[in-house]
Amino acid sequence: MLFKRGLSAQLKNALDRFIRDNYEPPFEARMCEDAVADRAMPAPKAQRASIRRKASDTARYAEPTSGAAKPSAAIPVPMTAVGSRPDFETEFGMLDESFQQMLLRKIDEKGMKDSECYKRAGVDRKLFSKIRSNPMYKPKKNTAIAFCMALELPCDEAVEMLRKAGYALSRSSKSDVIVEYFLRNRRYSIHELNCALYEYDQQVI
Repeated sequence: MLFKRGLSAQLKNALDRFIRDNYEPPFEARMCEDAVADRAMPAPKAQRASIRRKASDTARYAEPTSGAAKPSAAIPVPMTAVGSRPDFETEFGMLDESFQQMLLRKIDEKGMKDSECYKRAGVDRKLFSKIRSNPMYKPKKNTAIAFCMALELPCDEAVEMLRKAGYALSRSSKSDVIVEYFLRNRRYSIHELNCALYEYDQQVI
Protein backbone atom coordinates (compact mmCIF):
# COMPACT_ATOMS: atom_id res chain seq x y z
CA MET A 1 0.00 0.00 0.00
CA LEU A 2 1.29 3.47 -0.95
CA PHE A 3 0.93 5.10 2.49
CA LYS A 4 1.42 2.12 4.81
CA ARG A 5 4.20 3.95 6.69
CA GLY A 6 1.63 6.20 8.37
CA LEU A 7 2.20 9.19 10.63
CA SER A 8 4.35 9.60 13.71
CA ALA A 9 2.45 9.65 16.99
CA GLN A 10 3.54 13.26 17.57
CA LEU A 11 2.19 14.46 14.20
CA LYS A 12 -1.01 12.45 14.59
CA ASN A 13 -1.68 14.01 18.01
CA ALA A 14 -0.95 17.51 16.69
CA LEU A 15 -3.29 16.97 13.74
CA ASP A 16 -6.02 15.59 16.01
CA ARG A 17 -5.85 18.76 18.12
CA PHE A 18 -5.77 21.09 15.09
CA ILE A 19 -8.74 19.35 13.45
CA ARG A 20 -10.69 19.36 16.72
CA ASP A 21 -10.07 23.10 17.17
CA ASN A 22 -10.62 24.21 13.57
CA TYR A 23 -12.86 21.76 11.70
CA GLU A 24 -16.46 22.92 11.40
CA PRO A 25 -18.78 20.20 10.04
CA PRO A 26 -21.04 21.23 7.14
CA PHE A 27 -24.47 22.62 8.02
CA GLU A 28 -26.24 19.33 7.25
CA ALA A 29 -23.98 17.43 9.64
CA ARG A 30 -24.59 20.01 12.40
CA MET A 31 -28.35 19.62 11.90
CA CYS A 32 -27.99 15.85 12.33
CA GLU A 33 -25.97 16.38 15.51
CA ASP A 34 -28.67 18.75 16.83
CA ALA A 35 -31.37 16.18 16.10
CA VAL A 36 -29.47 13.48 17.96
CA ALA A 37 -28.92 15.84 20.91
CA ASP A 38 -32.62 16.76 20.96
CA ARG A 39 -33.67 13.10 21.08
CA ALA A 40 -31.32 12.55 24.01
CA MET A 41 -32.83 15.45 25.99
CA PRO A 42 -36.04 15.39 28.02
CA ALA A 43 -38.81 16.93 25.88
CA PRO A 44 -39.07 20.37 27.59
CA LYS A 45 -35.31 20.89 27.52
CA ALA A 46 -35.12 19.85 23.85
CA GLN A 47 -37.90 22.32 23.03
CA ARG A 48 -36.04 25.12 24.80
CA ALA A 49 -32.86 24.30 22.87
CA SER A 50 -34.80 24.32 19.60
CA ILE A 51 -36.39 27.68 20.46
CA ARG A 52 -32.97 29.15 21.28
CA ARG A 53 -31.59 28.01 17.92
CA LYS A 54 -34.59 29.46 16.06
CA ALA A 55 -34.27 32.75 17.93
CA SER A 56 -30.58 32.90 17.13
CA ASP A 57 -31.22 32.25 13.43
CA THR A 58 -34.02 34.84 13.37
CA ALA A 59 -31.80 37.49 14.95
CA ARG A 60 -29.00 36.71 12.53
CA TYR A 61 -31.07 37.17 9.39
CA ALA A 62 -33.64 39.70 10.56
CA GLU A 63 -33.90 43.06 8.79
CA PRO A 64 -32.95 46.05 10.95
CA THR A 65 -35.88 47.86 12.50
CA SER A 66 -36.94 51.28 11.26
CA GLY A 67 -35.27 53.01 14.19
CA ALA A 68 -31.99 51.15 13.84
CA ALA A 69 -29.14 52.42 11.78
CA LYS A 70 -28.97 50.65 8.46
CA PRO A 71 -25.68 49.94 6.75
CA SER A 72 -24.79 52.38 4.05
CA ALA A 73 -25.52 51.18 0.54
CA ALA A 74 -22.31 52.70 -0.76
CA ILE A 75 -18.86 51.69 0.43
CA PRO A 76 -16.43 54.61 0.68
CA VAL A 77 -13.95 54.41 -2.18
CA PRO A 78 -10.29 55.09 -1.37
CA MET A 79 -8.85 58.06 -3.27
CA THR A 80 -5.42 58.58 -4.73
CA ALA A 81 -2.94 61.03 -3.23
CA VAL A 82 -4.23 63.64 -5.69
CA GLY A 83 -7.78 62.91 -4.54
CA SER A 84 -9.21 63.06 -8.03
CA ARG A 85 -10.32 59.48 -8.66
CA PRO A 86 -10.17 56.01 -7.02
CA ASP A 87 -6.86 54.21 -7.09
CA PHE A 88 -8.43 51.17 -8.70
CA GLU A 89 -5.15 49.47 -9.56
CA THR A 90 -3.89 49.24 -5.99
CA GLU A 91 -7.15 49.11 -4.02
CA PHE A 92 -9.28 46.87 -6.22
CA GLY A 93 -6.67 44.82 -8.02
CA MET A 94 -8.02 45.40 -11.52
CA LEU A 95 -4.53 44.57 -12.78
CA ASP A 96 -4.18 41.62 -10.43
CA GLU A 97 -1.89 38.85 -11.67
CA SER A 98 -3.33 35.47 -12.58
CA PHE A 99 -2.51 32.12 -10.98
CA GLN A 100 -0.06 31.40 -13.82
CA GLN A 101 1.68 34.74 -13.39
CA MET A 102 2.04 34.34 -9.62
CA LEU A 103 3.29 30.76 -10.08
CA LEU A 104 5.99 31.79 -12.55
CA ARG A 105 6.96 34.80 -10.41
CA LYS A 106 7.36 32.61 -7.32
CA ILE A 107 9.46 30.09 -9.24
CA ASP A 108 11.79 32.92 -10.24
CA GLU A 109 11.86 34.39 -6.72
CA LYS A 110 12.80 30.98 -5.29
CA GLY A 111 15.59 30.62 -7.85
CA MET A 112 14.10 27.34 -9.05
CA LYS A 113 14.01 25.81 -12.50
CA ASP A 114 10.57 25.09 -13.94
CA SER A 115 11.37 21.37 -14.02
CA GLU A 116 12.40 21.39 -10.36
CA CYS A 117 9.10 22.99 -9.36
CA TYR A 118 6.73 20.79 -11.33
CA LYS A 119 8.60 17.61 -10.37
CA ARG A 120 8.36 18.55 -6.66
CA ALA A 121 4.65 19.16 -7.17
CA GLY A 122 4.19 15.82 -8.91
CA VAL A 123 2.90 17.57 -12.05
CA ASP A 124 3.88 16.28 -15.48
CA ARG A 125 5.67 18.41 -18.05
CA LYS A 126 2.72 18.57 -20.47
CA LEU A 127 0.40 20.03 -17.83
CA PHE A 128 3.01 22.55 -16.76
CA SER A 129 3.47 23.57 -20.41
CA LYS A 130 -0.29 24.21 -20.64
CA ILE A 131 -0.12 26.39 -17.54
CA ARG A 132 2.93 28.30 -18.81
CA SER A 133 1.38 28.97 -22.22
CA ASN A 134 -1.99 30.19 -20.89
CA PRO A 135 -2.00 33.17 -18.46
CA MET A 136 -5.65 32.46 -17.60
CA TYR A 137 -5.25 28.72 -16.96
CA LYS A 138 -7.25 27.47 -13.95
CA PRO A 139 -5.75 24.30 -12.43
CA LYS A 140 -7.57 21.78 -10.29
CA LYS A 141 -7.51 22.56 -6.58
CA ASN A 142 -5.15 19.69 -5.74
CA THR A 143 -2.74 20.87 -8.44
CA ALA A 144 -2.74 24.39 -7.01
CA ILE A 145 -2.11 23.01 -3.50
CA ALA A 146 0.75 20.85 -4.83
CA PHE A 147 2.44 23.92 -6.32
CA CYS A 148 2.03 25.79 -3.01
CA MET A 149 3.78 22.91 -1.26
CA ALA A 150 6.50 22.61 -3.92
CA LEU A 151 7.26 26.33 -3.64
CA GLU A 152 7.19 26.14 0.18
CA LEU A 153 4.90 29.16 0.37
CA PRO A 154 3.93 30.64 3.74
CA CYS A 155 0.26 30.07 4.52
CA ASP A 156 -0.88 33.59 3.56
CA GLU A 157 0.86 33.38 0.18
CA ALA A 158 -0.54 29.91 -0.42
CA VAL A 159 -4.05 31.20 0.33
CA GLU A 160 -3.45 34.02 -2.17
CA MET A 161 -2.28 31.62 -4.87
CA LEU A 162 -5.30 29.38 -4.30
CA ARG A 163 -7.58 32.41 -4.54
CA LYS A 164 -6.07 33.30 -7.91
CA ALA A 165 -6.98 29.80 -9.09
CA GLY A 166 -10.54 30.30 -7.80
CA TYR A 167 -10.28 28.25 -4.58
CA ALA A 168 -10.18 28.72 -0.82
CA LEU A 169 -9.35 26.59 2.20
CA SER A 170 -12.63 25.82 3.95
CA ARG A 171 -13.00 25.02 7.64
CA SER A 172 -15.93 22.75 6.70
CA SER A 173 -13.59 20.50 4.68
CA LYS A 174 -11.42 18.19 6.75
CA SER A 175 -8.90 17.82 3.92
CA ASP A 176 -8.57 21.63 3.69
CA VAL A 177 -8.01 21.86 7.45
CA ILE A 178 -5.23 19.26 7.16
CA VAL A 179 -3.64 21.21 4.28
CA GLU A 180 -3.87 24.39 6.38
CA TYR A 181 -2.08 22.66 9.26
CA PHE A 182 0.82 21.69 6.97
CA LEU A 183 1.11 25.17 5.51
CA ARG A 184 0.93 26.93 8.87
CA ASN A 185 3.60 24.64 10.29
CA ARG A 186 5.79 24.82 7.16
CA ARG A 187 5.72 21.07 6.57
CA TYR A 188 6.15 20.92 2.81
CA SER A 189 6.54 17.20 2.14
CA ILE A 190 3.73 16.21 -0.24
CA HIS A 191 4.30 12.57 0.69
CA GLU A 192 3.79 13.38 4.39
CA LEU A 193 0.69 15.44 3.53
CA ASN A 194 -0.71 12.53 1.54
CA CYS A 195 -0.03 10.18 4.44
CA ALA A 196 -2.04 12.51 6.68
CA LEU A 197 -4.91 12.80 4.19
CA TYR A 198 -4.97 9.02 3.82
CA GLU A 199 -4.94 8.59 7.61
CA TYR A 200 -8.12 10.68 7.87
CA ASP A 201 -9.84 9.02 4.89
CA GLN A 202 -9.45 12.08 2.65
CA GLN A 203 -8.55 12.22 -1.04
CA VAL A 204 -4.78 12.49 -1.51
CA ILE A 205 -3.15 15.28 -3.55
